[in-house]
Amino acid sequence: MTTIKVAVTGAAGQIGYSLLFRLASGEVFGKDKKVRLKMLELPQAIKGAEGTAMEIEDCGFPTLDGIDICENPEQGFEGVNWALLVGSKPRGPGMERNDLLLENGPIFTRQGKALNKAASDVRVVVVGNPCNTNCLIAQHNCRDIPPTRFSAMTMLDENRAKAQLGIKSGQNVGAITNLAIWGNHSSTMFPDFENAKINGKALTETISDRKWLEGDFMTTVQKRGAAIIAARGKSSAASAASACIDHMWNFMRPTPAGQWFSAAVPSDGNAYGIPAGLIFSFPIRADGKGNYEIVRDVKLTDYAKSRIALTTKELEEERAVVRDLLVK
Repeated sequence: MTTIKVAVTGAAGQIGYSLLFRLASGEVFGKDKKVRLKMLELPQAIKGAEGTAMEIEDCGFPTLDGIDICENPEQGFEGVNWALLVGSKPRGPGMERNDLLLENGPIFTRQGKALNKAASDVRVVVVGNPCNTNCLIAQHNCRDIPPTRFSAMTMLDENRAKAQLGIKSGQNVGAITNLAIWGNHSSTMFPDFENAKINGKALTETISDRKWLEGDFMTTVQKRGAAIIAARGKSSAASAASACIDHMWNFMRPTPAGQWFSAAVPSDGNAYGIPAGLIFSFPIRADGKGNYEIVRDVKLTDYAKSRIALTTKELEEERAVVRDLLVK
């Protein structure tokens, strides 16, 4: 039976706790494969990771091959097939976004270098925020892995957007397709309702309230994370873990014909005018064999282009802040 090695950073955190059990259970990779978990944590959080590991073991998952708890990424990433970079330093009181980028820079620089020890087929998913630019830093510091194996998660934003549209339309979330998140995982992201569909028809045929779509809908999706922190006193955990699993599933399985999903991947400079190298969320289609493509024939209105320009500008500004960390 094949064993898949999965590294999770920040493993003792809330997202890690919500994610690890589902990885070990066989839900993600199937009941015919074993999973070996490599839990990475800071020294002060190792005890918490050990407690989580005990609980995972106590579930008695037949698909669990074992658990390794590591303090350094060089050990934690060795031979892994998936590296889920969940841990990152959160924004503290009075911190600006640029401060957060510089605080996280050394973390993702080291992790990028350590990823050179991963398996040749490794896929790297960055969840820790600011995830687009953290992903950019890690990718630039990893010379041995093709850039296309790096992605940052905007599936949580897509799921949030679909949930809001489902509530508004009275339709099940499963009826909503082709809802792309463009750009940065931040308040500038653009959830593209203009190309989305409900039951195979243009979403705007069902939800014709343009004022709501451009107003409350957009604001709710862009600021959902802050609203959750205000409501529960903690950041999104279970929903972020679930979105990470959705992200992995989307890359591992063929995308249904005519559909797409959202993920932030390196721009090749040939799609929608997005500068080459930015980790930018696009509509993506996967073939189920480890390959993906940016969907290039999505029609964009002037309104959509203006929203995409804003999030592009922000990502260019973030790249400029961390430029010294990007290995040529």
